[in-house]
Amino acid sequence: MTALPRRVRGGSDTIDVAVESRVPQRHVSRARARDIVRRALKDAGVHRAMVSVTFVSRRAIAQLHQAHLGKRGATDVITFAFAPVAKGPLVADVYIAPDVARENARTYGVSTREEIMRLLIHGTLHAAGMDHPEGGERTRSTMWRRQERLVKAARS
Repeated sequence: MTALPRRVRGGSDTIDVAVESRVPQRHVSRARARDIVRRALKDAGVHRAMVSVTFVSRRAIAQLHQAHLGKRGATDVITFAFAPVAKGPLVADVYIAPDVARENARTYGVSTREEIMRLLIHGTLHAAGMDHPEGGERTRSTMWRRQERLVKAARS
């Protein structure tokens, strides 16, 4: 079942966020996921956006990974963003695999809830145009520092 987007308005700002789950996912509610995405967008300076978040299976994200990025195997988050046209809103789709997030959480010694919040923020920051280098430099990047600051705020 597709969740209807929740619209957040403030002056001329409009942020629509729709959250859907195609797999059981009880770590972050739809309302909380919408709030996390909205806060990450505003923190990145985006005030007009239409974002969909879909929680998918390991198999589904592996298929997206292969079809669109040419990489084999499952990953934790994939973002597709479309640049605003003629002052239109940012439009993006974020796909998250909770099973992969659960494995990552164990590896990094954090809760699955925290890891899913991290992936919501990570995917949203990519949608907002931020990026990071691969490898060891990734955790020292501006995007990563912003992400971790937002994760800390989301945990509070």
